[in-house]
Amino acid sequence: MDTLIYLIQCTLPVAVPLLLAALGGMFSERSGVVNIALEGIMLFGAFLGTLTVFFLQDGGISAQVLLLVGMVAAAVAGAVYSLLLAVAAVSLKANQTIAGTALNMLVPAVMLLVCKTLFDSDGIATDVYFFIPEVPVLAEIPVIGELFFTKTYATVYLGLVLLVLSTILLYKTRFGLRLRACGEHPQAAASVGINVYRMRYAGVVISGILGGTGGFFYAVGVMNGNSNGYTGVAGFGFLALAVMIFGQWQPVKILIASLMFAFFRTVAYSTSIIPILSSIPVDNSYYKMLPYIVTIIVLIFTSRTGRAPKARGVVYDKGKR
Repeated sequence: MDTLIYLIQCTLPVAVPLLLAALGGMFSERSGVVNIALEGIMLFGAFLGTLTVFFLQDGGISAQVLLLVGMVAAAVAGAVYSLLLAVAAVSLKANQTIAGTALNMLVPAVMLLVCKTLFDSDGIATDVYFFIPEVPVLAEIPVIGELFFTKTYATVYLGLVLLVLSTILLYKTRFGLRLRACGEHPQAAASVGINVYRMRYAGVVISGILGGTGGFFYAVGVMNGNSNGYTGVAGFGFLALAVMIFGQWQPVKILIASLMFAFFRTVAYSTSIIPILSSIPVDNSYYKMLPYIVTIIVLIFTSRTGRAPKARGVVYDKGKR
């Protein structure tokens, strides 16, 4: 039982960055733009978020306030960086996959240059930990309190709040209805007065906000407040695309997929405490391949039956009917 509790507690902070990045990809693709740049957006958010925390950590600011400030900085960084994709894909009608790939390649180089110049290192290391030993009152709830309100990170609760807000925005607002219309049939949406260009810009920017925040939460909840230009975000941006597809572009299903992939990753890095796996004479490096192997297997079975937005990746042309 103790092992299971430990695995769940380690799974939650890993699942949140995946969840937010996948939700970001969902908003972008629901508007009709494929966001391959999630990896770069996450790393840029992690970089600016941790950089902000680094410069403010000695100012006597509480960890909770620093977390919120870093989160805002990461969200703004992600939004600004995603605008490059929006301009290329929406305004210039460039190939979305190539534009996203270029943005992914740009961030690590910029980050390494800045970190080498400012800190003579490959990344940024902060001294602030956002680990919460226990949540008062809630931690006393039998089983639930021990699982979800003891020894976890504040990012878990913030991630769930963003999940709820994303679901409401997508399904319960006029904006969400228009966004989904632009990803299904942009010409029909334009015929009733919806500005498809504006909605696609909005979808990509929201994707950047969530992706940047997810990158910062990766640095906080997985890397203990550090970000590195070489290791980046460990492919979480690409894994988030798989989570989004497996989740059928729907928030609740994306949450389930995020938890599943995060659990396999946690198991892969915790084999020494799992009796069955620790007794098998297999090098730990093979276990670390587990979440990515699971990703490939899942995509094989879900990619054919997945219901993607019809206009996903299709360049919008006002003159086309």
